[in-house]
Amino acid sequence: MDAQNPFTPILFFLGFICLAVTTDAGAQSVVKKVRIGVSETHVGYLPLQVAYHRGFYKDEGIDLEIVLMPTNVINTAALTGQIDINGAVTGTVGSAVQGSPMKLLIVTVGKPLLFLVSRKEIKDPRDLKGKKIAGSSPGGTATVLAKQALKHYGLDPERDAAVLPMGGSTSNRFAALETGVVDATLLPVPAVIFARDKGYNELAFLGDVAQFPQNGFGATEKKIREHPEEIYKMVRASLRGLLFLSDEKNRDEVVQIIMKQQKVSDRKLAEQMLGYSQRVIAKEAQVTPEEVQFLIDLMRANAKVTRPVTVEQVVDFSFLDKARKELGLIR
Repeated sequence: MDAQNPFTPILFFLGFICLAVTTDAGAQSVVKKVRIGVSETHVGYLPLQVAYHRGFYKDEGIDLEIVLMPTNVINTAALTGQIDINGAVTGTVGSAVQGSPMKLLIVTVGKPLLFLVSRKEIKDPRDLKGKKIAGSSPGGTATVLAKQALKHYGLDPERDAAVLPMGGSTSNRFAALETGVVDATLLPVPAVIFARDKGYNELAFLGDVAQFPQNGFGATEKKIREHPEEIYKMVRASLRGLLFLSDEKNRDEVVQIIMKQQKVSDRKLAEQMLGYSQRVIAKEAQVTPEEVQFLIDLMRANAKVTRPVTVEQVVDFSFLDKARKELGLIR
């Protein structure tokens, strides 16, 4: 890591070992270091994790470095060139909505794999009136979806309850719930499983509240313009990971990847985590324009942007379409 990097204090590497790609003859091929920022490590990122552990990025000549940081910092790091790829979909779209030159390139998870979880005495989402809910960063997924969930159940997120941004960490939100700082929060898998085991209540699955792209990645227009081949290779490798994950015959290997990635020794728990992820993955990275527009409008409302923003202003699926064609998904 560059000692001059201003983000150094908040970068936590996931322990991935980046290996050079070699040819069959043993000669080293050209390898490009690519850095992607992500805000979490849960199974919502499973398509990317599968692509990594299966070596699909190495196949493309990419030495992928995965960096953990809050969504708002990912956005800044992408715009300033500290990272190459913005792995926060809400951050990518939110930045684009506010006028930053950012484009969404691929969607791997088509709806939120998050759950509204509350203290034991709260039995219904409507009982959150007057209560505190832990969100993530100000424009992060958990914050935006907490407000959307309140609206869905007839509560005004500005007046009826308080959504408190608490950074991008699941552990921070869970700790705030356990210590009584908040009354509810949004948790991913497997944190929701552990919370239920401790007696907390699962009030809602956010995939039933709102359907829009949650995971995937984007990049700045400058990055796309100056390094289109690198962008294409990232998209193609990620699509291969998604296809591998979606194929039932690969189930055992995917479970092994989950166990390794999540440091889980219980195979049944890993299988349960896979089952959750299969509820939300975007088959062949397919999402509708309406689903993307829904996210755009959520981000507009969150940032109080009054001007209309179209899907075409936010996405660039040309690399994805090329990869789909090359992999035989479309003719």
